Amino acid sequence: MAGVSRGHHGRTPAAWTGVVIAFIGICVSSAYMVMAQPVGFWAGIGISVVGGLVGLGMRMSGLGMPKESSALGEARAAAGRAQLQ
Repeated sequence: MAGVSRGHHGRTPAAWTGVVIAFIGICVSSAYMVMAQPVGFWAGIGISVVGGLVGLGMRMSGLGMPKESSALGEARAAAGRAQLQ
């Protein structure tokens, strides 16, 4: 496919850590919602938010997907356009 990135697709420590923590938060929130315990539900939501913040912090510290240079992005776009012709 033209223009499809063949990069990391989120396979980084920052992505995995953030998603795992957020998933745990969703599980906690779901369990407490079924038990009709609003405090536990909101605690699970808080855990999910913490997961997003942890992932963002790890990305900012260099454990996320590396940024693509503008020259590489332009070359990739040109290659995609060439495949369409």
